[in-house]
Amino acid sequence: MKQTLPLIVIIFITAIGFCQSKVSGEVFDAGNEPVAYANVIFKGSTEGTTTNENGLFYLQSESTWDTLVVSFLGYKTLMVPLKNKVNYEMRLILEEETESLGQVTIVSGKQPKKNNPAIDILRKIWERKRKNGVRQFNQYQYDKYEKVEFDLNTIDSSIINSKLFKGMEFVFNQVDTSRVTGKTYLPVFINEAVSKVYGNNELNKEKEDVLGNKNSGFSNNQIIIDFVDELYSDYDVYDNYLKFFDKSFVSPLSRTGINTYNYVLSDSAFIDNKWCYNIIYYPRRKNELTFKGDFWVNDSTFAIKEINMQASKSANINWVKEIYIEQEFEVLNDSLFLLKRDYFMSDFAFSKKEKARGIYGKRTTLYNNYQFDLKKDSNFYDEEVYNYDIDVYNRDDEFWQNNRLESLNKDEQGIYQMLDTLQTVKKFKRLYNIGATLASGYAEIHAWNFDYGPIFSTFGYNEVEGLRLRTGGRTYFTSNDLWRVEGFVAYGFRDNKFKYGISGKWLIDKKNRIIISGGNRRDVEQIGASLTMSSDVLGRDLASSTVFNTGVNDKLTSINISTFSAEIEPVKNFVIRFSGNYRTLESASETFSLDYYDEDSPTGISSKVKQYENVLTLGFYPKRKMSGFGVERYEANYDYARIFTQLSVGSRAWFNSNFNYTKLQFLYIQPFQVGGFGRLTSSLEVGKTFGEVPLGLLSVIPGNQSYFSIYKTFSQLDFYEFVTDTYASLHLEHNFNGRLFSRIPLLRKMNLREIISLRGAWGDISEENKALNASGLIYIAPTEKIYYEYGFGVGNIFKVFRIDFNFRGNYREVPGARKFGVTGAFGFHF
Repeated sequence: MKQTLPLIVIIFITAIGFCQSKVSGEVFDAGNEPVAYANVIFKGSTEGTTTNENGLFYLQSESTWDTLVVSFLGYKTLMVPLKNKVNYEMRLILEEETESLGQVTIVSGKQPKKNNPAIDILRKIWERKRKNGVRQFNQYQYDKYEKVEFDLNTIDSSIINSKLFKGMEFVFNQVDTSRVTGKTYLPVFINEAVSKVYGNNELNKEKEDVLGNKNSGFSNNQIIIDFVDELYSDYDVYDNYLKFFDKSFVSPLSRTGINTYNYVLSDSAFIDNKWCYNIIYYPRRKNELTFKGDFWVNDSTFAIKEINMQASKSANINWVKEIYIEQEFEVLNDSLFLLKRDYFMSDFAFSKKEKARGIYGKRTTLYNNYQFDLKKDSNFYDEEVYNYDIDVYNRDDEFWQNNRLESLNKDEQGIYQMLDTLQTVKKFKRLYNIGATLASGYAEIHAWNFDYGPIFSTFGYNEVEGLRLRTGGRTYFTSNDLWRVEGFVAYGFRDNKFKYGISGKWLIDKKNRIIISGGNRRDVEQIGASLTMSSDVLGRDLASSTVFNTGVNDKLTSINISTFSAEIEPVKNFVIRFSGNYRTLESASETFSLDYYDEDSPTGISSKVKQYENVLTLGFYPKRKMSGFGVERYEANYDYARIFTQLSVGSRAWFNSNFNYTKLQFLYIQPFQVGGFGRLTSSLEVGKTFGEVPLGLLSVIPGNQSYFSIYKTFSQLDFYEFVTDTYASLHLEHNFNGRLFSRIPLLRKMNLREIISLRGAWGDISEENKALNASGLIYIAPTEKIYYEYGFGVGNIFKVFRIDFNFRGNYREVPGARKFGVTGAFGFHF
């Protein structure tokens, strides 16, 4: 949820809308118990919905209907006359059916798996399960129109009259009502995009050319659009699991669906001259990642014609109160169907209470003009590293009139004009800037084209510096700046010393993203907290300034590093970086030493390391999505693999350096979505140093003496407990996302999430490097036995907190070894 805050601050604009039939209410049985998942439909139409777990429903239509039909197997069908166009808060009572329904009489919510005609149809869907129509051809192409909109919902007098909107009351002239939830809403943002999509199934490649992009008044909207595109990533309803908000929902068409859902054959009718069956489905258990809804399936091809999916309100997902999906397909023949329309709506809110206010995020995607087997050169499908075209964002009205596959309604037409007006209001600008500061961590000073921050790094603490105050900032003209300069100054009140850093970077070639950068930093740092160094000269590990620790954090180093680098991205997501850096290292603490034996020193011992390195880094990030086109970009997703290889060569021939050595390192991070059983994150890291080097240049197995859960560190290791020149480490962490706790009655309603982890490291240290050591620290490496830790955790406590219980698996006899520990972490996660 890194970029969710920009959504919350864009919350001001008005619009008009009107529908002909609107109904809402509750459905009960004769015993005054809510009837969950009852079918509610306008008589004579295919427009309907189902009640939620509490028997509540809302339904609206662009047409006028005079009768509402409410039905559920085991109950008599109820016909409700609609006297008005708008009928809210209806209370409807269903009577139990006393006549036989054939072989089985159904009088409760649980539906049978045997002798159920709905499941018989579902099995035929599985038998004829086919790939999406475009996958049946060697090549394909089609037109795509996408519309993304955000709305502030649950508009009432309290928000209209609040001080927050004083001076901006004009935005509330008119509001509309959601056709899905029945809540009032205020459209605040809209973005449209027209694209041409090309694909080649033989090469397994797809390319999308954006022909036009338009948004409502905000020129800096790319982060928001990329954020929404990632949340609402493409999906196939025929898959067993559908991923939304980093969670795997069981598809209602899944082969495991009969163990997860109840299915009811509800109706049949002609849709586009094809006879279709209507099947209602709803979850068998609460608190699982499931949907309720219905789908229409063709009676001969058993291809889905329409499907509606609404996430269960009890689903274990944070900050999202509603998820509603509609898909329509064009069934051409027995073997070919094509997606025609995809609608996705979610309600972002802090609470799942019915009256809680939130923000609707809506994406509508339409597909048209499918063409197949039009051959193109293989290099045509290669993704460009840089593909920003300013003309795409400045198309005229005629372009949009000719290329929209769906006309804007009155709400949407008004957003463009009203947001332009709203941005002239000073109060709105202030609110927008506050939201932008909280989201980015930087406070913008527009007059100077400068950002102050990061504001969350202002305070720090460690045993050497004591209280540490930091101030700094960066140049900032736009989010797509071609160059950027950043710097800071810090002061420690215990060591009474100033620290500083400055860096600059310049994008000199957009097409291949050639970037040159350089900088210098003098600081105090814990260099034993990670195996691979950050490529950012100003980067500083969290362990360097952690306020609360399990032990004394005094093994700190004074570092002075200067660096110059050049990088290129010749192929998308493949980055080559060459850098040269010169650094001096010496202990920052009287209780810690980096001393080594030195024949050239008058005393035979040196305390300072002076070293120049040439570093070649190769990074490959398949399926990574980046937002922006400037020298600094932002990750739009994080569920991608990271493959990182680094070769570092130190030479005494450069700048009077102390040592000759070669260090080779490899890091592989891979997340896995394990069906409906959560997410596994794995990382493998190996490295070896060839040559004789002192403590400051060796590889320290990263300990963690803080009370924070930090991935890729060992929670029960102290800093410098294991020192190596050859190492391998493996980290496995699996988050079940509440899959197990949802089956335990006492824990079900708490929406907790269970996490297990396993960490291991092996290493060795040469006799030559041991002989060089004069620091007084005894080198220990986990050579004979692989060191390991394991743990289990509980996440989603109050939606933001996680607690981990960590156990040391071996090397427990080491003096001062921490056999057990508790760590925690805060974070906003779906």
